[in-house]
Order: sequence, then structure tokens, then C-alpha cells
Amino acid sequence: MRLDKLLTEAGLGSRNDIKKLLKAHQVRVDGEVVTTANLNVDASLQEITVSGRKVTHSPEVYYLMNKPSGVVSARTDREHQTVIDLITETDYREGLYPVGRLDRDTEGLVIITNNGPLGFRMLHPKHHVDKTYYVEVNDKLHADAPAFFEKGIAFLDGTTCKPARLEIISSSSEKSCARVTISEGKFHQVKKMFLAYGVKVTYLKRISFGGFHLEEELEPGSYRPLTPKEKEFLKTYFDIG
Repeated sequence: MRLDKLLTEAGLGSRNDIKKLLKAHQVRVDGEVVTTANLNVDASLQEITVSGRKVTHSPEVYYLMNKPSGVVSARTDREHQTVIDLITETDYREGLYPVGRLDRDTEGLVIITNNGPLGFRMLHPKHHVDKTYYVEVNDKLHADAPAFFEKGIAFLDGTTCKPARLEIISSSSEKSCARVTISEGKFHQVKKMFLAYGVKVTYLKRISFGGFHLEEELEPGSYRPLTPKEKEFLKTYFDIG
């Protein structure tokens, strides 16, 4: 949430009052004086003080979901169930949205939050957030496949992908299994990368996203709040520099 909005909701004055407090160097985030009104903050992740008084107002929530196939990574959809539809009434908050979208037929890890600026920050190229997928394809992955992915792949439309890391788990002419790690998120990127190699993806599941990892016991369609350790990782995206 924007710093000025948070402080207003916490009852510390109007937007103009907050601007005056910022200008007077009365606001600190994790011990550092801040003067930027639109800074993205969260009082549950950071220590925010105004004139030495700690702010405890914290409306943000964060969930880690195992998205099932057939569900859309969107807030609303006229034809299909969305990840937001899977959130219970008790856990629902206004403004919830998915960070890190997946294709409708792709399963796996999605972060759900009502922290508006967070998704933009996490997906910004400067952060180079790695995303790892478990992949099944319809043909053999040969010994040259890791090197093919490592050098970067150019699609027929001229789009070029950054180097990716491929780990072959098993390989046969009927089905091969692998893990692939990418640091960007172009449209249908993983599927297109394997097509460029000459095989078709038959199953795709995101198993990690930055510092977040999908545990096997979290069933498709289920979700949980972030752990304290995961919330600590989120602070990476709340830099005030």
C-alpha cells in the first residue's frame, strides 16, 4: 500500500497532513527517514514510525496457492473460474490479484495478494526473479538439450529468450521429464522453448518463484498464508532506496 494511504487509514491525518509529516522528516521505515508519499510499504513486514510512534495498521494479505489446471490467473473472467474464486469468504480482501500469471492449463505456484504495487516490483526486470517449472514432453530430450536452453532461444517471430537452465529428470521417446528455470516471463515462453527444441509440452507446473517454493502436500486449488520466512523474503521488494 502507498505510504500516504496507509498513514491516512491509520488515522494519522489527511493526505496533506501526511505530506507535512514527510516533509518534516517525521516518518521512518525500518529506521530510515523517508519523504516519498507513494512508497510501497506494509506495516506487517516493516517497522513504520511517525514521530516515534509505531504504526500497526496492516490491511495487506499474502497467500501462496497451488493453481489447478483449468483455472484462470486473473481477478475476474466471464467464462472460467479464477484463482480469486478459490479464496474463501473469510480470507477474501478487496483488491486481491495474482502475482505471476500462469496459462489456464498450467498448474502450480501463484502468489495472491491485495498489495497493489507488489506484482510490478516482483516482476520488474531489475530483480531477475527465477521461476522453475516441472515439465513433461512427448518425446526424447537428448544430452544436447541443456546446452540448447543455456545459450538462449530465438523464436520464429524474432523474440529472443534469455539463457535458461534445464535439468533432465528422465528421457524416452514416449515421455521425458525435466525441470527448467527461467528469469523472465514471455507469453507461453516455456512451451515455445520446448517447441523450438522439437518437442511438445504435455504437462507444466510451476514449482518455485523467487524465494517461494511449492510443497507437495499443498493440493491443487489449495492455498496458505505466507510463512514468516517467506514474508521476510518479500521485504526485498520494499526497498526504500
